[in-house]
Amino acid sequence: MSTSRSTIRDVARAAGVSISTVSLVLNNKGHVSEATRRRVLKAARELGYVPSRAARDLSLKRTGNIGFVLRDDHFTRSEPFYTYIFLGTEFEARLHNLYVLLTTIPRDYQPRVHTPRFLRERNVDGLLVAGKVSDTFLQEVRAMKLPTVLIDYEAEGFPAVVIDNQGGARVAVEHLLQQGHRRIAFVGADLQHPSIANRLEGYRGALVRTGQTPDPALVLVDEEAEPTRATGQRLGQRLLELKTRPTAAFCANDALALGVMETLLQAGLRIPEDVALVGFDDVQGATQAPVPLTSVRVFKEQLGELAMRHLVERMTPDETRRPYARGQHIIVVPCELVVRASSAHRKAYPPA
Repeated sequence: MSTSRSTIRDVARAAGVSISTVSLVLNNKGHVSEATRRRVLKAARELGYVPSRAARDLSLKRTGNIGFVLRDDHFTRSEPFYTYIFLGTEFEARLHNLYVLLTTIPRDYQPRVHTPRFLRERNVDGLLVAGKVSDTFLQEVRAMKLPTVLIDYEAEGFPAVVIDNQGGARVAVEHLLQQGHRRIAFVGADLQHPSIANRLEGYRGALVRTGQTPDPALVLVDEEAEPTRATGQRLGQRLLELKTRPTAAFCANDALALGVMETLLQAGLRIPEDVALVGFDDVQGATQAPVPLTSVRVFKEQLGELAMRHLVERMTPDETRRPYARGQHIIVVPCELVVRASSAHRKAYPPA
């Protein structure tokens, strides 16, 4: 075994072949006899030859980099939802010897003005886009013909890894129905986001499946606002002003639920005795709330891991290993309800 770093020239000399033949064998390309292939691999093994990653990527016209893009206001929120997703992509990338380059884009994205540098310079082999971004950005990405996977967002023509939003919402509302609640509000914002819209559909579906008729007056939504804690505070005030107050509320995410909780507690109401609350995402703040929040748990790291794995499949030149290479493909990740004090069991209500 050589004690110094061996080169591809050393392997070629030991195997009695040309450097180009060694390259073909190590990159599993071209037509090389089985005897020659074994001889090259034996020489490389005995010399302890490790191909340079940079040289290998250059020969394959790859950078070894993956871009990760999300909106800057998503990244700067206090709850690190997308941070956990990013960690999941990073863990999976290591298994494929890839680097993940993170950048953010503004809400009011303008092509060329805000185009991420690694896209302008074509310094990535694939792209992951997390959360809602502008159609303008996605149109620009589509024109680049770069392998791309969306996370927690859906758009025509793009593969995506998403949460089972409808299923999670159904489970949350069914839980409240099992507690005896009949007047259950939905609290949401930004219905243009597919995840929020699907959670509203799951809410309605759970009511219909149990013989309830959804009441439009109980759908409290600010379509122009982001689903933040401040929006939840405002919608909590609207809940208080309803002529017949609901006994429970399913909120489209935990930030909204925590905002509603703050408003209700300030008004002197008890949770869950007066109004039970359920959120969605199970962020860290759910357990630290004044009343620990029941929430639908999203497996954030798994979203990132699956998205990276899916992207690698689409980047792989071997067609037999690209089951999702053509067209749109959506991977749905299940979630689960975590019950805490904000919706604890109470005496059943009489039927509405």
